[in-house]
Amino acid sequence: MGKSKVCRNINHPGEGHPVLRLIFILLMLLHLSYEGWSQDLDPRAYIWIPINGNFVNAGFAYSHGGVMTDPTLPVENLKASLQTINLGYGRSFGLFGKTAQVFAAVPYTWAQASADVNGQRESISRSGFSDMRLRASILLFGAPATTRANFAKVKRKTILGLSLNVIAPTGQYFTYKLINLGTHRWSFRPELALSHPMGNHWVIDVYTGLWLFTNNKEFYTGHTFRSQDPMGTIQGHLSYNINQKMWVALDATFYYGGTSTIGGVLKDDRQSNSRIGATFLFPFLKKNSIKLAASTGAIVRSGADFNTISVGWQRAWFGKKKSG
Repeated sequence: MGKSKVCRNINHPGEGHPVLRLIFILLMLLHLSYEGWSQDLDPRAYIWIPINGNFVNAGFAYSHGGVMTDPTLPVENLKASLQTINLGYGRSFGLFGKTAQVFAAVPYTWAQASADVNGQRESISRSGFSDMRLRASILLFGAPATTRANFAKVKRKTILGLSLNVIAPTGQYFTYKLINLGTHRWSFRPELALSHPMGNHWVIDVYTGLWLFTNNKEFYTGHTFRSQDPMGTIQGHLSYNINQKMWVALDATFYYGGTSTIGGVLKDDRQSNSRIGATFLFPFLKKNSIKLAASTGAIVRSGADFNTISVGWQRAWFGKKKSG
């Protein structure tokens, strides 16, 4: 009776195969766990930089792994691969005498997944734009607004920073599909951070934030109401300056909460997971840098356990100092 009820609820032209329908349900868990907002590993996000800076970023990330599913369902070995390209722009400026930054990025994603259902291998894929990411930050203490000309003269101090990360519902979304690259809702994460230099080479960063989600009133079939509890995040990074333009970091994050309710039914999908990784940044030609990163799930109790590698390029330039 349970299986037939599921089939009735998700029946739709083009996705009507009874085996594929089970995969669609499980891939919804994949999508929820993949949403990168909860698994960020972003060292030096609150590093002090001169004002009037412009930054163009482009990157590619590849993720592959398995998804933990309900053992009562006839589905085994659920695997997925995700390839994402990003293009973003950021700018630093002075705000009330403090150093501030804004950044926006647009991702495009390809996703493929497969699983053994009743002994038969089935697969599905998606491609399209994911939700836009926006970030605004201000360094409240230890980083006054300083031009590039005077930046080298100022002694580095402990920094207290504050940011707001936003995920806007701009990604590909179809109400009649369970697997979507967009979430069809807004997400907000206020975050408080501490960045502490230790001598000339070492920097330790600690961030803590809370993701808040608006409701999706047009979840699957367009008539289901989906809500999600807040999700807490903690990040820690230990980085080493090889020279002024090259550094390496060890990264870790822990995220918890985020239980969802779909159609009035509370889901057993509370997050309590952690990830670890490493990042390496080095200069490339003039005004350019390359960032390499890798991460993996350390403890995964619910959702996806992914290995991720990424490469990114950034070009930076600074405006002229204003008179007066």
